[in-house]
Amino acid sequence: MSKQVGRVDTLFLHEAGDDFLVVVRRDGERVLRGRLELKETGAGPRPGKFRITRGSTEDPRDPDQFVEIARRAARIRISEQTSKRRREELREMLDGYQLEALVVRTCRYCAADGRYSPITEETAIATDREHICPDCAKRELERELDLSASGRLTGAAQDRLEELLLETQDLDRVTNLLAGGLDPELTRFDTVSATTDEVDPVETSTLDLHPELQRRTEGRFETLLPVQSLAVDNGLFEERDQLVVSATATGKTLVGELAGVDRALNGDGKLLFLVPLVALANQKHEDFEDRYGDVLDVTIRVGASRINDDGNRFDPGADVVVGTYEGIDHALRTGKELGDVGTVVIDEIHTLKEEERGHRLDGLISRLKYYCEQRAESRSSYDGAQYVYLSATVGNPESLAERLRATLIEFEERPVPIERHVTFADGREKPDIINKLVRREFDSESSKGYRGQTIVFTNSRRRCHQIARKLEYDAAPYHAGLDYGQRKRVERQFGDQDLAAVVTTAALAAGVDFPASQVIFDSLAMGIEWLSVQEFEQMLGRAGRPDYHDKGTVYLLVEPDCSYHNSMEMTEDEVAFKLLKGEMEDVVTRYDETAAAEETLANVVVAGKRAKRLNDRMVGEVPTKHAIGKLLQWEFIDGFEPTPLGGAVCRHFLSPSDAFRILDCIRSGTEPYDLVAEMELQDAF
Repeated sequence: MSKQVGRVDTLFLHEAGDDFLVVVRRDGERVLRGRLELKETGAGPRPGKFRITRGSTEDPRDPDQFVEIARRAARIRISEQTSKRRREELREMLDGYQLEALVVRTCRYCAADGRYSPITEETAIATDREHICPDCAKRELERELDLSASGRLTGAAQDRLEELLLETQDLDRVTNLLAGGLDPELTRFDTVSATTDEVDPVETSTLDLHPELQRRTEGRFETLLPVQSLAVDNGLFEERDQLVVSATATGKTLVGELAGVDRALNGDGKLLFLVPLVALANQKHEDFEDRYGDVLDVTIRVGASRINDDGNRFDPGADVVVGTYEGIDHALRTGKELGDVGTVVIDEIHTLKEEERGHRLDGLISRLKYYCEQRAESRSSYDGAQYVYLSATVGNPESLAERLRATLIEFEERPVPIERHVTFADGREKPDIINKLVRREFDSESSKGYRGQTIVFTNSRRRCHQIARKLEYDAAPYHAGLDYGQRKRVERQFGDQDLAAVVTTAALAAGVDFPASQVIFDSLAMGIEWLSVQEFEQMLGRAGRPDYHDKGTVYLLVEPDCSYHNSMEMTEDEVAFKLLKGEMEDVVTRYDETAAAEETLANVVVAGKRAKRLNDRMVGEVPTKHAIGKLLQWEFIDGFEPTPLGGAVCRHFLSPSDAFRILDCIRSGTEPYDLVAEMELQDAF
């Protein structure tokens, strides 16, 4: 026996039914596990039976071998979970051999499993009116998740919960998060502090604007906001192109508005204000109409070239044209006359990095510049356009400004602090959690007298309606599938504080002006794509407005082990912590063969032999020679002229694969409706 056990660091004893569990440890490892049964003798309790446990079998040993082990032990410890009566029994037995033992606080789970795991006030984790060790608490946390409807945690999400476990030392509080618990001390991931850079404000009375604009601007503001002041100080009214990067609600839009409206009123060319979404174009159109409609003609140009529902035609002669990227690009691709353009404001310039739309925006900017240059060459009274690019989120502002040949105006300010929270729930639990959060927020009031209102972001129009119906307080869905009148009604009701919440898809992410104090992410996907860091920052930036709220609140409702499409490589809990900890991605437009061919074709349609010049000044690197070769091979161009097929492909923004698919269906005699169904089915896979 002595040869087998040798030196003993710790002998650990723990009550196990009528017997005692015996654990022998040396150098931090368990070297023996057994069971001890005591017997009463005239001299007091003594070892009666001693068995060594090996797997599922027990090997009987001479009880004196237990005494030998005890004598070799540097320390003997008795678990605190052993009853007081049995502890005294052990001590009396050990006293008979002149051995001492200390009672230690141990993990019951470990002790029951034959592990010696002393715990201290610093390491003990509370659960179900007792304390266990951190390792067992982590295992219990995993077990709770396995039993929940949510699924397994991965990576950073598990790290986060284990972090909270060690911080709170309370397993029950942490597992409550897995059932959608809203303990703010646990859900809070961090607080992004309000920051204000020191910028000397420009007084509006010192601006030298058209008298009508000067009067209106002074009536609205005494001084410009910091980002506006920086733009003015850096040549905004000297016709310098600018890239303006600043957080949501810091006043970027007014930079482009002042420059464009001033030039329009002075007869120096119209203002084009371009946005990525129809919903946003509708709102901007109404804003400009309300603010300047009595002194300027305002029109809108979206994909269908109509304002939804009222039938008004696009007016190319208007002083202010609000349009979507595609709406204005379609006008260029089809040779529409836009007149003298004095100012081009492109909102959400970070769209340049998007896989589907980035290259089209890149091409649009180049084609617009070409259009203005050609017009300036033919008209001595016109000297081209000024470009103002706006974004809240750019990871590489310096290099992007250089590629756009623009002066960088960067202002890092967050007007109010934002608390960011994370909690875990499956898709069925999320509406109930959203309801609690919306109710709690709407029942509160800021120091400025405004009730808390919520924007809920989700990943489908159908889900928008499902969530809105389940909320107790007045709420409404808001997405591009609603008609213009429905969207305006929601915007008005929210502005009047008649709605506690709007539930939306990407329509709001791009900047529709809802003064919300709280943003909730029901999903971290838009459609079947995970959000990028830029999109996430843009969306959470909707929470908290300085004129309305004291702070913003953001909640991520995360479904562990969840993805919304089989093409998604990550799970929602992995994405959540990537977004929260992630750095802003660079805005870079990347060209594969399809994107290069599409933009080169559009540039050939617009500029003919000068298409390479347009390609060369785009933000992304376009392989022009290869693209021209493919366009010739596909018979989309003949020399530097589009063929009828190429012209149709360009006008309808078709990718080459879509064009060939349509041709195949036409040649096979497929009916138009069947053709559309075929394309929809193909796109779904």
